This record gives sequence, C-alpha cells and structure tokens, in this order.
Amino acid sequence: MTKPPSQLPPEVCSYQVDESVGYLIARAKSSLSNLVTQRTLGELGITSTQASMLFMIASGRCSLAAELARDYGIDASAVTRLIDRLEKRNLLSRVRSSEDRRAVHLAVTEEGRELAARMPEIFGGVVDKALAGFTPEEVGFLKNMLRRILANTGDPAAD
Repeated sequence: MTKPPSQLPPEVCSYQVDESVGYLIARAKSSLSNLVTQRTLGELGITSTQASMLFMIASGRCSLAAELARDYGIDASAVTRLIDRLEKRNLLSRVRSSEDRRAVHLAVTEEGRELAARMPEIFGGVVDKALAGFTPEEVGFLKNMLRRILANTGDPAAD
C-alpha cells in the first residue's frame, strides 16, 4: 500500500527528482533509446539495444560477449539472450577462437552488415531530432560534459 505524501519522510518530500542530473540523464537516455527502437523496429525489425550491439560488433569495437556486457553495463546472461536473438535472425554468428578455445568471437553476417550500414543514419536522425535548436558549440559542450561525467565515474569510454 502506498503511503500518502504527508506520511513520507521529509527527505523524500523535499527531494526534487526533476532537478536531479542523474534522473535527467536517465530520462534522456530512455527517450533516445525509445526513439531509436521505434525506428529500428519499424525499419530493421530489431530493438535499439540489438541494433546498437550489432553495430558495435560490425564496427569492430566489440567482438566478445564479455566486451558487450562491460560496455552496456548489463550481465552476461542478458547479453547471451540478445546474441541468441540476433543469431536466430541470421544477423551474427558465434565463432570459436583458434587461439583460445574458451573464447567465442561474434561475427556479423552479410545480412547483419547490411543492417549495420543503415544504423548510422537512424542513430544520427534520432540525435539530430533530440538536439534540434542546439548550436554546434552547445553540442560540443554537451559532449565534453558527458565525457567528464564518464571520466569521473571511471568509465573507460571517457579515454
């Protein structure tokens, strides 16, 4: 049962979540993901996360499930399920490493490469919509601030 606002601790009542930088970043990320998913589902038949992971593999940024899990901050089992879906769609395949039999590399299929080639336009279109009215200087400043947040939190993407 939900407590009425008058019975909540003062810290909860006085905290303005709409002014929280973390909340605003999370909402912006969610909005961008939803817009990308609308396009990728409609145009490619996959979610934004599937599209993004497929693109990361196709671009050579990630080739192992563990790298995807680290980059996306999700557990290995969730990545495995996403990879299973992409493999079932014949967009990628698993290839056992010849150097290390324990390692399984992810390889994009021809169909996967065709989809990956369409993603920059989709991602760019969504970001352009989100940044409508921003000056190039403001966009540069925003990217700088986001990189600083990543650096401050120890994220390797800031390097």
